[in-house]
Amino acid sequence: MLVLLPPSETKAEGGAGAPLDLAALSFPELTPVRAKVADALVELAEDLPASLVALDLSARQEAEVARNRLLYHSPTMPALHRYTGVLYDALDIGSLTPARRRRAIERLAVASALFGLVRAADQIPAYRCSGDSALPSLGPLPALWRPALAPVLAAFDELVVDLRSGSYVALGRVPGAVTVRVVTEGPGGRRLTVSHVNKTVKGRLARALCTVPTAPSTVGKLLTVARRAGFRLEQTGERQLELVDE
Repeated sequence: MLVLLPPSETKAEGGAGAPLDLAALSFPELTPVRAKVADALVELAEDLPASLVALDLSARQEAEVARNRLLYHSPTMPALHRYTGVLYDALDIGSLTPARRRRAIERLAVASALFGLVRAADQIPAYRCSGDSALPSLGPLPALWRPALAPVLAAFDELVVDLRSGSYVALGRVPGAVTVRVVTEGPGGRRLTVSHVNKTVKGRLARALCTVPTAPSTVGKLLTVARRAGFRLEQTGERQLELVDE
């Protein structure tokens, strides 16, 4: 099983790893596009006003541009520790037992506008770049990533649970992936998509999928694992699931 997570805009500071080595990341076939995006971000960082516009940042977020300027020189840390925010708080990788942490490393991957896709243990620096960004020298990143990332994602022959947000699904779709929609149930049983707890619930689900010794290999087994963990997860289509937040 592979669980695809979205990244986060916020990143942890620092790190103890050596500077970024693109060739050392998982999925080496993505290296050429990674290099293009990384080089473009570093070049763009020399023009602060242009960076703020391209990355949709405010003047108070100049430090994010500085991160990009130092992309090849700043320390790195594993992706699951670099990304922060609501989903990663709920995942809470640091509190997992050693055995469950190893499963998380094996089963989780993170989509990225800079790296395309990284495994949980890949060493990455802090940076700022979103899935819907358009860089002056490259144009919209989804158009750049799709030809390279789609074949990588299509090659997975295991159960893929896609928890990515829309802007990261646009980088490359996974044929046959299981998708999860987080909903609330209102009067009369009407279900509405929710945004305020979406990331929290998905983080908790990802954590639950790292706790079982044997990864689920079918939709049915995935439903069983989730329900045993206390989730109200229901199948609404061949590969579509709804997780009812209660």
